[in-house]
Amino acid sequence: MIKRLLLLCLITAFCSDLFSQRIELPEIGVVQSLEHDSLLHAQGYSYLVESTSRLLSPAQVSEEQFKQRLGEIKNSQIPVFACNLFIPGDLKVVGPAVNENAVLEYVKVVFQRAEAAGVKMIIWGSGGSRRIPDGFDHWKAKTQFISIAKKVADEARKHSIVLALENLNTTEVNFINSLAEGYDIAKAVDHPNFGLCADIYHMLKEDESPAIIVKAKSYVIYCEVAEEEERTAPGIHGENFKPYFEALKKIGYKGKIGIECRWRNVAQEGAPAYQYLKKQLEEVYDTKGSR
Repeated sequence: MIKRLLLLCLITAFCSDLFSQRIELPEIGVVQSLEHDSLLHAQGYSYLVESTSRLLSPAQVSEEQFKQRLGEIKNSQIPVFACNLFIPGDLKVVGPAVNENAVLEYVKVVFQRAEAAGVKMIIWGSGGSRRIPDGFDHWKAKTQFISIAKKVADEARKHSIVLALENLNTTEVNFINSLAEGYDIAKAVDHPNFGLCADIYHMLKEDESPAIIVKAKSYVIYCEVAEEEERTAPGIHGENFKPYFEALKKIGYKGKIGIECRWRNVAQEGAPAYQYLKKQLEEVYDTKGSR
C-alpha cells in the first residue's frame, strides 16, 4: 500500500512538472472594427486591433465622439489591445516638410486617449507619413526618423504605451521595408517603449528570412500575419507560416499574433482563419505533446 502511494505521488509530481512546463500559445487577435467585437469573440479571438483614426485621432475624433468610443470599448466583448494607422499621411516624419511640434502635439493626444481607453500598444506603420520624397537623401530621412521616434517614445512612456514599429513592403512605401531595417532603427532609438512588430505578410512579400526574427529577438514585441497572395485570411490559399512561428518559438516569444488581412467576409472567414492559424501554432509550439 505504501509503495502504491509513493508511486502515485511520483506520477502526480511528474505530471504536474510537465504541466508547469507546458508552452503556452501566443494569443490570437484580429485587426477589425470594434462593431464586430461580439462576432469575433464568438469566433475565438482574444483581442482587437482598432485604427487610431477611428478611435483616438484628434484630427478625426472629437472629444464628444471619443467619450462615446470609451463607452463602446467598456462594453466590448473582447479588449482593444492596440491601435494601428498611427500618424496620418499629411503629418510627415521624414523629408523637407517635417513639423516636429505638430507631430508631438498630435501624438500627445493619441497617447492620452489610448491610456484612458486601456490601449496598451500603438503599431507604427503609417506609410504615408514616413514615405521619403523623391530625391530626398535616404540617410538623412533615417536620421530624422530616429530623432523623432525617440521623442515620440518619450511621450508614449508618460502614458505607459508601447510602440511597435511595423515593417511595410516596397509596394506600400519606400522606407523600413524589412524587419532587418526596423531592427537597425530600433537599436538606434534604444528606448524601452519602442520595439518591433514582425509583420509576416510584409516579410513574405519581401522574401525576408525568418532568421531575422531570431536576430532581432530583443525588440520583437508584436507579430501580425496574412497570406502573401492577395493578403487573404490564413487558410484561403494554404499559406505555411510555420517557419516564422518556429523563429518566434526559438526566441521564446510570448506576445500576441494578430491577423491583419483583406477580409472578403469576416463572418464567414473569421472562424476558419482562427482555427487554421491556431493549428499551425500548435504544431510548432507542440502544446499537445508538451502536456
